[in-house]
Amino acid sequence: MSAAEPPGDGDHQLLVLIDPVARRTDGESVRIAKDVLSAGSHAKICLPDTPEEFVRALSRRGGRRPVVVGDDRSLLRAVAHLHRERELSEGALALVPVGAAPALELAHALGVPRGAVAAARSALDGTVRRLDLLVDDSDGVVLGTLRIPAPPPSSGTSHTGVTAVWDTCRSLVASLVRPAPAGAHTPPRTHRLRVEADGVLLNDLDRPVTGVSVTAQGDGGLADVVIHTAPGRTESREAKAVTVSGADFRYLADINVTGPVRTRTWTVRAGAWSLILPASAE
Repeated sequence: MSAAEPPGDGDHQLLVLIDPVARRTDGESVRIAKDVLSAGSHAKICLPDTPEEFVRALSRRGGRRPVVVGDDRSLLRAVAHLHRERELSEGALALVPVGAAPALELAHALGVPRGAVAAARSALDGTVRRLDLLVDDSDGVVLGTLRIPAPPPSSGTSHTGVTAVWDTCRSLVASLVRPAPAGAHTPPRTHRLRVEADGVLLNDLDRPVTGVSVTAQGDGGLADVVIHTAPGRTESREAKAVTVSGADFRYLADINVTGPVRTRTWTVRAGAWSLILPASAE
């Protein structure tokens, strides 16, 4: 992370956005966070019921610094909206993570404290850390890791709506992280993808890969590009821009499934956004 920046004069004028999923999942943690934030600041509490209401309240924050009470999806929604509005560099965000453990992995990887009290106190008295952002050519953002696994096998069942999205998401993640069963002889699923990093060809269509991952390093202005050539075998490189092309592919940007697309470029934007973290965070 970059050098710490002192909080600004308006840091204790807060807009506290409490995600509806957080209210349903863990109302007690939400209450604790609200009490701590209200006791330590001039906080305006917003209780949006839909994603549309969430971004509308964020747009009307005025000079207040936004504090999101919710999970990774809430944080991503806030960053994506501010990026689209070209307001991401105007101030820092804070997050009080509330939700099921699998939905908070990104928050904790970024250094946000795990408990509601600790996270709320960090939102009040923490340090501004500038972080890199992966931005694609369709204006999508990635805070943590982009994954392009080989396509999962078709189940033969037609799904629509939310169920299909979550089924796809689980299959995509499993295809990268789930080991093959002992004694299994099924060949690994592969993609034929062309991968270029800063204009240098790393992989062409004639070499199948089991997956590709791209992770912004934090604040170094570079991304780690990893090509999974076979189970347990990888090739890596650092780059500022990565272009992937080939047959239709889906990808997992943090926790959001996107695609199919035939080509996409991701570029690291150094220090593009700021997050309030504990002063001791490195």
